Amino acid sequence: MSLATSLSVLSLALSITGSPLEVRNSSITLPLTRRLNFSNGTINSLQHDKARVAALRGYNTHDRRAYIVPLTSSFLDYTVSVGIGSPPKTYNLVVDVGSSNTWVGASIRYTKTGTSFDTGRRVEVNYGSDSINTESSFVGMIYRDTITVTGGLTVTNFQIGVASTSSGFDPFEDGILGLGPEDLTRKTMPDDLDGTIPTFTDCLYDQGKIDQRVVGIFFQPVTMEPDSRSGELTFGGIDYTKFMDDIAYTPITAMPPSSRYWGINQRITYGATTILGATAAGVVDTGSTYIWIASDAYDKYKAATGGTLDRQTGLLTITSDQYNLALQNLDFHIDGKIFSLTPNAQIWPRSLNLKLEGLADPHAIYLIVTNIGKHSGAGLDFIIGYPFIQRFYTVLDGSRSRVGFAKTQFTDATTN
Repeated sequence: MSLATSLSVLSLALSITGSPLEVRNSSITLPLTRRLNFSNGTINSLQHDKARVAALRGYNTHDRRAYIVPLTSSFLDYTVSVGIGSPPKTYNLVVDVGSSNTWVGASIRYTKTGTSFDTGRRVEVNYGSDSINTESSFVGMIYRDTITVTGGLTVTNFQIGVASTSSGFDPFEDGILGLGPEDLTRKTMPDDLDGTIPTFTDCLYDQGKIDQRVVGIFFQPVTMEPDSRSGELTFGGIDYTKFMDDIAYTPITAMPPSSRYWGINQRITYGATTILGATAAGVVDTGSTYIWIASDAYDKYKAATGGTLDRQTGLLTITSDQYNLALQNLDFHIDGKIFSLTPNAQIWPRSLNLKLEGLADPHAIYLIVTNIGKHSGAGLDFIIGYPFIQRFYTVLDGSRSRVGFAKTQFTDATTN
């Protein structure tokens, strides 16, 4: 089973076609809708999240190819419909903040039009391997072409990868829209290892379509409810209607490998117990299903919560009494401000228990904090995944090299 095929069991499609394009103060807001799609029956989430961790931690600046965070998780997948060329042909691209190359051709082959220009440069990206060593990657050529989204917004002469071969992607995934820092494209061109490729956000800015290299992210918690609008991406600014407090910003960490991504420093406490110190470095990742913390921090969290490792799912479980009477907030101390995951935010959505891999108990309470597999101090001490981002508005600010967070109406939700 391929990495991307196994992972795309719950799809959140970026609904562009048929949705209004909202433009405010030189920012562009694209709505998201949720589609539950358990194509394989169960969610093999933990194993495929581990592939993301391994790929991120294993980045080697001396390698010929960039080893970037895998593009999807077993729980969530975000795609955006874009038109490429003139007349435009529609492709569904995975939205990924953990990589930066944009490319097509995984499912629907690229069609040359009057705006297509072959630069003659090769491009190769490896997104890592899953637990059965199925590699997600693509190899191809770089073209310049026009990208169009709903409302007629276009980016011209955009450098897009055109895959000649690819592996590890679902049939409905035609490629990736990479929204990570531009430096992640370094070493993806074999003939120009030190060169970089401007990202979609960079080109929007450079062509005057937005005023800032900023992406605002808003999600709401996943439930078993039918498809509905569940979030949005805002390019060039933030949507003030989607958060309830001032945004607290923190600079990109200087600690590799987290510094190459949307990485930050923070301290993490559970109740009165510090489980990660203030110098801990890690990344913000929309594609990770869980909250990942260093092994020593995980051991402290496990002991403090009284959680028991469930061998079937690989997750910690707690009893109803532990959840209702004893579970405390998990606090993220970021640049002087505290962002708390409430007890409800720390558990897997119980309505989705039977969708977990293994013989999950429909009545069990599973914690979404898990073990990154390495001791703290190695530059990747945590990964802030979907359970955090669905509770806090998240801002990726490339103009000022910082990441910001703010409370939303879902911060204290009890949907799980």
